[in-house]
Amino acid sequence: MTTDRMTSRIPVTKTPKVYVGGAFIRSESGRTFAVRDTDGNFVANVPQCTRKDLRNAVEAAAKAGPKWAARTPYNRGQILYRLAEMLESRTDEMSAALRQFTGDAAESAEREVALTVDRLVHYAGWADKYEQVLGNANPVAAPFFNFTLTEPMGVIGIIASDAFPLLGLVSQAAAAIVSGNTVVALASQMTPYPSIVLGEMLATSDLPGGVVNLLTGFRKELIPTFASHAHLRAIDAVVAGEEATTLRRGAAESVKRVKVRALDVDWTSDRYESAFEIRNFIEFKTVWHPIGA
Repeated sequence: MTTDRMTSRIPVTKTPKVYVGGAFIRSESGRTFAVRDTDGNFVANVPQCTRKDLRNAVEAAAKAGPKWAARTPYNRGQILYRLAEMLESRTDEMSAALRQFTGDAAESAEREVALTVDRLVHYAGWADKYEQVLGNANPVAAPFFNFTLTEPMGVIGIIASDAFPLLGLVSQAAAAIVSGNTVVALASQMTPYPSIVLGEMLATSDLPGGVVNLLTGFRKELIPTFASHAHLRAIDAVVAGEEATTLRRGAAESVKRVKVRALDVDWTSDRYESAFEIRNFIEFKTVWHPIGA
């Protein structure tokens, strides 16, 4: 190829798609919304997902759930660790996506990526240990062994924050999936592009399709369906005001657990590296067994 042709060619731009059920899809409606960099320049059209896209994602997550929960905790930890490896190897690409759309300095963007890698490694380490911390052998005044064991809840809905669009999303998702849950996440509305890049990493990782499903779109359209969908067993959301009220009302009607986080949540804090973050989305089962039986 000649030098003149190289300098005059039009580059092939990315067509962003959302990652659902192990595949890259456009919104079923065909709608998109434009994302622009911090200078106001058009970058891409991102899928504007609908309520049907959300329902399809929940179906994909529900289908993947039993096999994911049946994997050994050690294996789930291996898969999270592998994802951390992949993210670290693509630090430059993810940092560029953060800088382009958030205006963060290179150092700040690289720090967010590094913290995200560390968070994945942290939860990978918890995979085969949280049971010993959160479960228990209970003393009872009877001739029985009494154990409290943990179980995943099922499909968890996530509403990610606009601040720390990568670190926040991964922190919420990792704490949910490490125990065997599956996730349907709505990425940051203001900065959705890092979730597109994350989806590309998930697709080539060892994480089975459907365990993490990423949607982009408008919160006002999708939060009511997150709140009322009966097959979502819990919600982890960074919301306030009317959005928080909508979630709580819908969750009360559909009987689901809701974790509401403040809009200014500081995902860099080590308080979000805790077995108690895992506890938010597990259930406890108590088993009685006769002594000597």
